[in-house]
Amino acid sequence: MVELKRKDLIYPELCYKVMGVLFEVWTRLGYGHKEKIYQKAIEEEFKSAKLEFQRELPVKIIYKNNLIGLYYFDFLIKDKIILETKIRNYFSPKNINQLYSYLKVKNLKLGLIAHFTKTGVKFKRVVNID
Repeated sequence: MVELKRKDLIYPELCYKVMGVLFEVWTRLGYGHKEKIYQKAIEEEFKSAKLEFQRELPVKIIYKNNLIGLYYFDFLIKDKIILETKIRNYFSPKNINQLYSYLKVKNLKLGLIAHFTKTGVKFKRVVNID
């Protein structure tokens, strides 16, 4: 595992803006809603903040010139950061691996998993170092 120092953070300013949006949504909505409700609120906040994003972006998986599947990202922000949202209190290896796969297929460096919990928004950064 590679340990990153603060000066090595990827897209720090953009991440801070995204985190601000997530905290604003949690502050206004609180806990207990479905993922789609949080996603719609995040979409509205991204628009208000004039952040370029795509929602539920379909990404094709090609193998030997054949389409073998699709991934759907919750959000792709400025063609740099993938944001996945969840409504649970723990970060599962399955979700982390899923986000890592998304990063690899789009050749992106940074993904965020945001969990809306009873006590606030918790997030994890996932970095593609390949």
